[in-house]
Amino acid sequence: MSSIKIEVCANSLESALNAQKGGVHRVELCSNLYEGGTTPSMGEISLARELLQIDLNVLIRPRGGDFLYSENEIEIIKRDILFCKETGVDGVVIGFLKSDGSINKELTKEITELARPMSVTFHRAFDMCINQEEALKELIEIGVDRVLTSGAQNKAIDGKSLLNKLVKQAGKRIIIMPGSGIRANNISEIIEKTGAREFHASERKILGSKMTFRKEQIFMGGLEQISEYEVRIIDEVKIKDITTISKLF
Repeated sequence: MSSIKIEVCANSLESALNAQKGGVHRVELCSNLYEGGTTPSMGEISLARELLQIDLNVLIRPRGGDFLYSENEIEIIKRDILFCKETGVDGVVIGFLKSDGSINKELTKEITELARPMSVTFHRAFDMCINQEEALKELIEIGVDRVLTSGAQNKAIDGKSLLNKLVKQAGKRIIIMPGSGIRANNISEIIEKTGAREFHASERKILGSKMTFRKEQIFMGGLEQISEYEVRIIDEVKIKDITTISKLF
């Protein structure tokens, strides 16, 4: 039996359910992927917990942009984490930096302790650190369970060399989970070149709107690239391809 685990970044409840059908081990539920992901609504989190039989992690990020948060934003983060704990969520996904590009160790430790007994993943804020090896050492000391990282590149396939170094540095003390751009056509190479055993994937399909009356010239987000008449959700068929390949290892 394969020891590889696949997590899927689910941008909606429907995506999370599709990921489950695709045979994944866990979903990371988030919203607003155009800004790199933010915390989903309480309603979506609670209904996802009711309907999913697999592990549910939730992204805790109050806004897009950098990972340097104000006092009010930190209070939002704490309340969202407490809600997740009360709702029976399995884990939370966090990431806090200082202005100099280092891990905010004090805040990460405080939030990690608040989140227990849920698991804690440090997200790709890690890739924005000034020094990944030092950051990993600090996250191990804090007791974080896993790090989601692309190896400090835009795509994990391009960061495979650093990912391999991080996997070796981590040993059994923390999980290194490669993510970003992982597909059925490259997961075998990423598994072989990194030595990682958990992977964060996201394969989506486009659903057209059922609206018959349309105003194509107006964009709610202000960007022509983002249509109000398309919805992107997880493609369970493509996810199944990934999980099937992962079972070979």
